[in-house]
Amino acid sequence: MRGNLVLQKSRNKAERKRNRVLFIASQPFFQWRGSPIRLGFDVRALRDNGYNVDFLTLPIGERQHIEGVRIIRAPNIFFAKDISIGPSFLKLLFDVVIFFMSLGMIARRRYDVIHGVEDCGVIAWFAARLCGAKAIFEKHSDSKSYKKSVVMAAYAAVERFVMRHADAVIGTGPGLVAQVESLNCNTPAYHISDIPSSLVEPTEEGVAKARSELDPEGDSIIATYVGSFAVYQGIELLFNSIPVAVNKSDSIKFVIIGGTESEIKQWSEWLGGQGCLDRVAFIGKRPPDVLPCYLRASDILLSPRIAGVNTPLKLLDYLKVSRAIVATDHEANRLILDDTTAVMTKLEPEEFGESVARLAADPELRESIAANCRRLVDEKYNFNVFSKAIGRCYSETLNKNANIRD
Repeated sequence: MRGNLVLQKSRNKAERKRNRVLFIASQPFFQWRGSPIRLGFDVRALRDNGYNVDFLTLPIGERQHIEGVRIIRAPNIFFAKDISIGPSFLKLLFDVVIFFMSLGMIARRRYDVIHGVEDCGVIAWFAARLCGAKAIFEKHSDSKSYKKSVVMAAYAAVERFVMRHADAVIGTGPGLVAQVESLNCNTPAYHISDIPSSLVEPTEEGVAKARSELDPEGDSIIATYVGSFAVYQGIELLFNSIPVAVNKSDSIKFVIIGGTESEIKQWSEWLGGQGCLDRVAFIGKRPPDVLPCYLRASDILLSPRIAGVNTPLKLLDYLKVSRAIVATDHEANRLILDDTTAVMTKLEPEEFGESVARLAADPELRESIAANCRRLVDEKYNFNVFSKAIGRCYSETLNKNANIRD
């Protein structure tokens, strides 16, 4: 009997150790954009799969409490209020702080997995090798989509090193996984797609309220763009398409959700110069749980992507609410869209604008496209599928050459 109790205690101890994860990401958390949204789903999925998660991140962003997840923030010694998308000097400074914090954390607590996102992949790899944990690198973006420079060349080299030497790599799109496989290394690569940015479904009341805000006179066809104003999003293509569309249709009104104050000011002035500012509404950012109502209240949803190899998160939000989509015929959009779920256009503002105007004038085509959208979310892009994929990656990584420590 005593032997059985000792064995059970040993198993319980090993199980507790096996469940420990240090999740590292130098992203604002929480902030309304792709990577921070994904981080929230990552740690929730790990929690639901039975892992005890310590989430080490930046001091920037809205404070959120996630039950079962311990969120540790770096001190804001640089007095930062925000941080740009992609590599930057400020992010590098925070990465140095996070690096030393991670060393302190592994000295105080034993982890089985250290999971690093983007530029924190190398931190996760180094810390994991120091403490004997597994290293998982999560890749959200294609470094080729950023401007070429000596800094970016160094960043890409470090990224390749981590992909070669991590115990597993998670890519948010098949193109990112292909980059791992092109290295001809033995690192297992997992394609774990993004999911819609909110688990909340739009309500009739919420949709009606959003529609009255977007179209107070009740006689417009609302074409909505959601996202950042980053170059790879095709933001210039989008704004250059607006004069084309409004010149062809008197009923179209464009709604822009996202952007900073300075970006909105810049493009408002440009649209004013084109004589069509009165046909565009900049409504700033909307929380992910409120966003579905605004999208459902729209008639047409826009994805003008021009670069990148991973699926735009906005597309999953669009599909979820069953609305017609106009998208550039780019590989990132084509990852989940086809001619049954969107009007696909050349990467040209003239054709993009003309397609928006044509769709605005054709309610039957809008309904036909919208009817094909939701089934994709129900079949492939939901939290249940996402959580199972994360669990599989972790289970296979931990069970490969498994060695439970005393």
